[in-house]
Amino acid sequence: MDMLIGGKHVSSDDLEEVKNPYNGEVIDTIPIAHLQTAELAIAEANKAKDSLCEMSAFKVSNKLFDVVEKLKDNREDFARLLTLEVGKPINESLVELDRSIETLKLAAEEAKRIYGESVPLDAGLNGKGFFAFTQRVPLGVVAAITPFNYPLNLTIHKIAPAIACKNTVIVKPPTEAPLTVMKFCELLNDEFPDGVVNTVTGYGSEVGDYLVTSPDVNKISFTGSITTGLMISQKAGMKKVTLELGGNDPMVVLKDANIDKAVKGVINGAFLNAGQVCMGVKRIIIEDEIADEFAEKLVMETEKLVMGNPLSSDTTLGTLISEKAARHVEETVNNAVKEGAKILTGGVRDGAFYEATVIDNVTQDMDLVVRETFGPVAPIIRVGSIEEAISVANDTEYGLQAGVFTESYSSAMKCAQEIEAGTVFINKQSTFRTDNMPFGGFKSSGVGKEGIKYAVEEMTKTKLIGLNLR
Repeated sequence: MDMLIGGKHVSSDDLEEVKNPYNGEVIDTIPIAHLQTAELAIAEANKAKDSLCEMSAFKVSNKLFDVVEKLKDNREDFARLLTLEVGKPINESLVELDRSIETLKLAAEEAKRIYGESVPLDAGLNGKGFFAFTQRVPLGVVAAITPFNYPLNLTIHKIAPAIACKNTVIVKPPTEAPLTVMKFCELLNDEFPDGVVNTVTGYGSEVGDYLVTSPDVNKISFTGSITTGLMISQKAGMKKVTLELGGNDPMVVLKDANIDKAVKGVINGAFLNAGQVCMGVKRIIIEDEIADEFAEKLVMETEKLVMGNPLSSDTTLGTLISEKAARHVEETVNNAVKEGAKILTGGVRDGAFYEATVIDNVTQDMDLVVRETFGPVAPIIRVGSIEEAISVANDTEYGLQAGVFTESYSSAMKCAQEIEAGTVFINKQSTFRTDNMPFGGFKSSGVGKEGIKYAVEEMTKTKLIGLNLR
């Protein structure tokens, strides 16, 4: 599949295979972009700015709604391609398509709601006789660098609000899973002027560094690792950045919790997409009194998951993105066992598959929970009190989302106020997200917010216009 630049298909002498992590088969090839390719994409995106800005908000909204209908019509084809390149079960891919359609709808609606406000200058010294108002105006060119785990929906979270507020975009999709994103960008290109959406593909830092440092790119929206996020923030200069850098999300289960509800939260939160979710349940912090009962029920429900061909509707646990990723999870779990943790179920790798794993007797200094383990692992950390639970929850460089299970309003509010995270859910796992909510974390989990309305704010700048009426 070729890159899309300025409305034209662009290839390269260097190609990279995109493989199905389930069976290793080659799905397609993509070109490897080089510096000249990035320069061309930036030039085409800047050339298209005027034609996009000339479109009315009404027209931009309608065009986005047209893409919504096209995505609906091709829902099953997109979901199948997504499963082939990511390895997630087809039912999860269909959910990602439904969320992607919803996210795109939200952007189409928001295109008509980019408001300014009147500013009472007469509230300040010498302001009498002035009338002033603000406008939200586009930044110009937005570069979107997107991850493999939810490639379509997370890309739409970047490029749909960008276009809604009349920015052109350059997308660098994940090399491990670029095809669904590239196919979606073709749908956008059919509706908008050439150059409004462009794609550049391939490994290496050359293209990414150029997008980040170029003065002709006005914003970087990135989802990925802390290491890369820090490099982007250091190199981006004066341009705006939104960085979503992952999470090590806690699920606190207090002694008065509904245990069955909490177990369901772990199943949905730790094993979704084989645990490759930035706001997935990465640490289960549970009070001692109920830990044994909780662990027994969690093992029973975990063993009901079906690992198999991701294209089968019976499969509930697919592969990781690669065998290398699965080996890393295996090594991390095995190291925890050497340090005293105990596997209650799972713990076996087969190629890119890693069994859904429940591991007990985990301590907060083990690598398994110090770093973000991107795999289907549910580590149990036992604590003696709510105060200890909050302390352990906060003992991380991350602060994306958190879940707390309790039947006590006072305990719920104590946790909500004291846990350091961008979102705290009560009686719901951290993995929950609606596509209109503000999404973004504290500490090293990043800066800025996604969620369509909030992304639009991040992708516009405020201009004040003042009229002297005297």
